Amino acid sequence: MGSQEEFILIVGHTEASEFFMKELQRLNKPFVVLTNNKVEQKKMLKSGIANIVRIDTSEHSTWLVPEHHYQQVYVFEQSLPLCCRFIQICRSWTNQPIYVITKQLRPRLIYRGLGANYVIHSHSDDVTFLLAE
Repeated sequence: MGSQEEFILIVGHTEASEFFMKELQRLNKPFVVLTNNKVEQKKMLKSGIANIVRIDTSEHSTWLVPEHHYQQVYVFEQSLPLCCRFIQICRSWTNQPIYVITKQLRPRLIYRGLGANYVIHSHSDDVTFLLAE
């Protein structure tokens, strides 16, 4: 396989994910947003985000492996069931690290059992420290 550009995958629309995407744009890092919501997709397009993948999280046949290669996946928790579903989808797409960012004290073993590598509890919307290498 050639030198395919690697993207960061952002999942879940929260204030923290918006802040995170703005920082990625500022740093000129390529990213793709995954959503299951037409309204969120339109909002992202309006804010200048072009790389958006929309899927039906309840329909396995829409979980086709995307064209991009993801170097990291950041799942911003909106709800426990949706976060679990997104982890399952993303794990089927990549073997790269999956980070779950949550403000809740959810059992991290659920997310880890579904394939998340890291579960980060943060009450701040600024999680740009995750980009530090």
